[in-house]
This record gives sequence, C-alpha cells and structure tokens, in this order.
Amino acid sequence: MHHQTIRHGLKIPALALALLAPPALAAEPGALPPAAGAAMAQMASPQAISEYRRKLREYQEARAAFEAEAGTYWSSIAEKRRGRNAKRREHLAITLDDYVLTQPPVYTGPKRPVSPSPEAEEPREPRERKYIPVAADLLKAAADYFQWTPERPANELEFKRAYARFASSAGLTREQAVRVYAFETGGNGSHASQSGFHGSHAISTAIGYNQLLTTNTVELLAEQGESFVKLLTARAATLSGPARLTMERKVAVLKKMVALARSVPDDWSQHEKIGDTPQGWALHAMVLDIDVGPMLQTHKLLTSVIFARIKGYTRPLSAAELEMMNLTGDGTGLDMVTMPPAMRDVVPTSNFFQRGGYERNPVAIRHNTVAKLLAVTDQRMDSNSNLPGARELAAAF
Repeated sequence: MHHQTIRHGLKIPALALALLAPPALAAEPGALPPAAGAAMAQMASPQAISEYRRKLREYQEARAAFEAEAGTYWSSIAEKRRGRNAKRREHLAITLDDYVLTQPPVYTGPKRPVSPSPEAEEPREPRERKYIPVAADLLKAAADYFQWTPERPANELEFKRAYARFASSAGLTREQAVRVYAFETGGNGSHASQSGFHGSHAISTAIGYNQLLTTNTVELLAEQGESFVKLLTARAATLSGPARLTMERKVAVLKKMVALARSVPDDWSQHEKIGDTPQGWALHAMVLDIDVGPMLQTHKLLTSVIFARIKGYTRPLSAAELEMMNLTGDGTGLDMVTMPPAMRDVVPTSNFFQRGGYERNPVAIRHNTVAKLLAVTDQRMDSNSNLPGARELAAAF
C-alpha cells in the first residue's frame, strides 16, 4: 500500500521569500546580463572542466561504493524475510536472529558536482515519470468505459454516516475506523482526499479515508465484488421509482467492473497492471461512490482483521497495529504486530520495506525501530483524532 508520510517543518511562502531576498543581481554594479552570463558559462576554462571531471570521478566512486554496500544490505533484508516466511510455514518460532538488526547504510560521500559547461556534462538517462491519475481522470474514465458517474454524497457527513453504518455492521470498531482515518487523512480528510494532491498533481493514486490505491480497488472488487453486488441488489429491491432505477444501473455497472477485475488471476501484480490502465482508473472511481465507497473503505481494513484472525492472532488489533498492516501489507504488517515488545525495541523498520518504499518514507527512516514507528503512529492518531473531521466521523458511529 501507499504510505501516508508524516511531515514536519516550517515552510515559508514563496512570496515571503521574495520579500526577504536581497535586491536582484541585475541591479548591482557590474552585474552581467543573463545572455552574457550564459555565454561565459559555456566558455568554462580547461582548468574548471578538469576540476569538475576530477570531482565527478570522486562522486561516482563514492556512489558506487555506497550502492554496493546498500545492495548487500537490502539483499540480506530480503533473505531474512524469506527465512521468516519459511519458518512460519513450518510453525517455528521467530527470533531476533531472523531479522537484520543494523540500520540501512546512509550515503555520506560528496554531492554530484555541477558542470561548468554543457559540453563537460556527463550524459544522464532521462527519468520517466508515470502520470498519476486524479479524481477528474477517474470520473472521465468511468464515463468513457462504463457510461457511468459515481453517485457523490450531498456533503461529507453523508458519506461518513454511510461509512460508519457499513463499517459497524461489518465488525470494525469506531476506534479502529476513526484513528486510521485520523492518521491517513490528517484528521480532516474527505472521501475524495488524495495523497499529495495540491490542485493539479498527486504523488499517489491513494484516495479516501483509508487511502486506497488503484490496485487495492481492483483487488477488493475481484475478491469482494460479488458480495457488494448482492448487497446493492437487495437494497434496490427496497426502493421504487427513479431511486430504484439508479441503483439497478449502479449494480449493472458494478457487475461489469467486477468481471474486469476478475479477468486476471487473483494476484497483486496482475491487479496492479489493470490499475495502471484507464479501465482500472474507472474501477477506482467506485471509491467516490456513496454506496460502494464505504464498502471498499471498510473491507480494506476488514481484510487485515480477518487475515490476522486466520493466522491465529485473536487479540483485537489496535488502530496503530491495523495501520501497520494497512501501510505495509497484511503479511508484513502482521510480522510487526505479532512481535514481542522486547524485540520491537531493537528490530529496525527497514525489515518490513522494499528499499524504494523505505527510502521514500521519512517516517520509517526517522522512527527506525518497530517500537518507535508504532509509538509515533499512536501519537499522530491521538493528535489528529481531536480535529473536526475525525470528531465528526466518531459521532457518525
């Protein structure tokens, strides 16, 4: 799953920075016009170019050494994880020896130098940035592929009440639902809150109270979709007139979406492939629907509760423990949840991530043991649960 990161720090608005900045260089005596400065940059001296290339070699050597060290570390993380999984299949006890107990290496070498001249710059492969769809893309995809638009709530409280009713009937507690909502959305999020969305771009497809990714939605529709269809069909039977027609139309669309989600093997990577297509974006639009959205949000958490129970963990999951499973996946999260307190204090959080996911998660890096990560999660839940959005959700239960 996506991860919601915790961010701290003071950000000064750009306008304030501009006001605090010194007068522009162009107004200073002897300052060069931009065109002249650019021309001089292209006329870098042989000594400057030689110095740049020396620094570049030093950087490349330091970086290569770090990558070799990091590669060995993360390979050992994967090897230990495979070993733990094998021991669990054999119902053997997990000990500290089954984890990597050192923290990941951190690069401390020189920074990549800045070239004094375009000609001296070493060529770099361009980075391809995958487009992240936002709610408008999901709605367009649903209209394009299914000629359908999700039924949105009249207001946020309506969605919260629908979510609370379904979550309660399914077996989630108010504490679990509210505290996960408080952590995932910051305590004031809407049913359409998207990770890192600030008006045009997002950092993830994660949407809603529990921040479902497109892959989560595809997987839930594949595994739970038939039960959703039965529930909505029964609900349609209690309605009449236009309301009944609207619900029957929604059921027909949902059936087609479930069929698409089930058209591939029930495997995360296969669901991810669908989720990366416009058709998958259309399925993800169901997260925004007043009827299906609460079902998806609930089952995202409920599947973790059921998974833990099947694996023999009968004690009720705290909201922080449930969030660990929501954050890292059920199997990996349960690894943390079932860990004895004494081990939690010494086992690094890196044991529960892939390298890329860990390096993009400042919370896991800063709070770098299981005990610290659980503690900061609880603290953030405590704080955000007092915000208006979380209090409103709590009152809806």
